[in-house]
Amino acid sequence: MDVQDLGHLDGPVLFFGGPYSNLPATEALIAEAQKRCIPANHMICTGDLVAYCANPAQTVAAIQDLGCAVVAGNCEKQLAANAMDCGCGFDEGSACDLLSAGWFAHADAAIGAGDRGWMQALPDVVTFTHRGARCAVLHGGVTDISRFLWSVSPEDAFQTEIESLQGHVGQVDLVVSGHSGIAFQRRVDGVRWVNAGVIGMPPNNGRPQTQYATMENGQVQVHWLHYDHEKAAHAMADCGLTQGYDRALLTGYWPSEDVLPPSLRRSVLANG
Repeated sequence: MDVQDLGHLDGPVLFFGGPYSNLPATEALIAEAQKRCIPANHMICTGDLVAYCANPAQTVAAIQDLGCAVVAGNCEKQLAANAMDCGCGFDEGSACDLLSAGWFAHADAAIGAGDRGWMQALPDVVTFTHRGARCAVLHGGVTDISRFLWSVSPEDAFQTEIESLQGHVGQVDLVVSGHSGIAFQRRVDGVRWVNAGVIGMPPNNGRPQTQYATMENGQVQVHWLHYDHEKAAHAMADCGLTQGYDRALLTGYWPSEDVLPPSLRRSVLANG
């Protein structure tokens, strides 16, 4: 496991995941950090720069120019290895699995050798300390980079990942993850687990805004990111990415809920 330690970070820290080739969202996130006076060396991405949306190469370039720390997501791992699919962990034959073929082919065609080499060098975990707390940032999980952990996942699933992580980096007080696409916070055996959400796709709640998180004075807060989602959706349509994720940028609902636990699906939440 490749671990990058950032040392001690004073002041606010910004976490964001899943730019997902969504250039307007990425640019909005960078502008938001500037408004909050959070420098690039206090920003950490949980991975999956490249995925569903229209501008893979431009999004990677924007993050590279920013110069923030980036954890390797499964999409970076797969592209670096010249793999044939995204490695997202979708069940084979599910709607999410079938839909991924289109956007991954688009991303694969857009990302050149130089960017793949940069992706290959990304760390698996980023660590730092903040106000005396030891923090670690990863993508999905340590046992499986594509592990989906949700607000309703069993506690032992979090315990397994925390124990595995601490076997590599030592004691931690806070874990920040991404991958699943919906922000949440849990406390497990004295360790806070925060999913920072993703900026490239809404969290399946019927609104087009996306999510990121900040930590200040030891407290983590999830924020809404407002960006030009119509521009991002039109860009997808212009390049033929019309399998459903383009509409998700407008409606705020994913084209498939196969990956979600039943208790988090729209039909259950609407009746709850």
